[in-house]
Amino acid sequence: MKISPDQTKKERRILVIKHGALGDMVQAMDAFASLRAAHRSDHLAVLTSPPFAGLLTASPYFDEVLLDDRAPIYRIGSWLRMRRLFRSGWTRIYDFQCSSRTNRYFKYFIASTGIEFVGAAKGASHPIPNFEGVNNRDRMLMTASLGGVAPAEANLDWLGGGRNLLADLRLPRPYAILLPGCSPAKPSKRWSAAGYVALATGLMDQGITPVLAGTKHDAAAVDEITQMLPEITSILGQTTIDQLCQVCRGAAAVIGNDTGPVFLAARMGAPTVMVMGADTDPTMSAPIGDKASWVRAEPIDKVEPADVLNALKPLMA
Repeated sequence: MKISPDQTKKERRILVIKHGALGDMVQAMDAFASLRAAHRSDHLAVLTSPPFAGLLTASPYFDEVLLDDRAPIYRIGSWLRMRRLFRSGWTRIYDFQCSSRTNRYFKYFIASTGIEFVGAAKGASHPIPNFEGVNNRDRMLMTASLGGVAPAEANLDWLGGGRNLLADLRLPRPYAILLPGCSPAKPSKRWSAAGYVALATGLMDQGITPVLAGTKHDAAAVDEITQMLPEITSILGQTTIDQLCQVCRGAAAVIGNDTGPVFLAARMGAPTVMVMGADTDPTMSAPIGDKASWVRAEPIDKVEPADVLNALKPLMA
């Protein structure tokens, strides 16, 4: 049964659970905007992990940002703190994480309270359906809709807005951002260094400067490429999320693996191609954007640089 967000008294307390990661957080922005519009008269809070506290605090969607350190169960003090948090007068909880952790939160801290719970946990008042084959962004919009929330598209001008953050990077124009890293837990999502080198060479032949980017976790992937192509430009570890947003908005193209900054680039409007392998299902994990596409092969190293360049052409037109 759908419940209209405004059918009960105003100033209700609404909690959203979304821990991360960056790509999932970007894909959640439309759902966040939808919730804010529907619960405009309510207190809307988000429970997230520490790396995303700054991002969500800067967003226009939440009145309060709460932190979950996702402690192991043997850290009794942390689990008691979470119990108090979940029992602090929430009217409704939207679970956008739908993980084994949030299922345990529901079972031990929420189920007996009568709080409306929109999520995948057994016994939820508003259980979500099977979302297999549904893009992650649409899955979260559909989860919100179970609470009577109409879908909305987020205006992300606030991301990377304000003063020019690119001056110190001195990027030559036109440039293309290459994102060769991925989650350390999933190295099979990483396209080969040789593939990125061939791609970079193809971009240079078109007069576009390839620029490597990423975080310190991507250092090994970037180092392998720079050893093969020493003249390539790198801004590894030099960008905040706001800077990366501005970098992507100014890029002629962005190419990368199934990793958070690629989803971010797609939402910034950059011509974006994600390189996928067997670990990524495009029906569920393709980047969303007016100029976003993907190339996939199994295994991922069978992706040809020419296929990536061909995928980019119509996006850059």
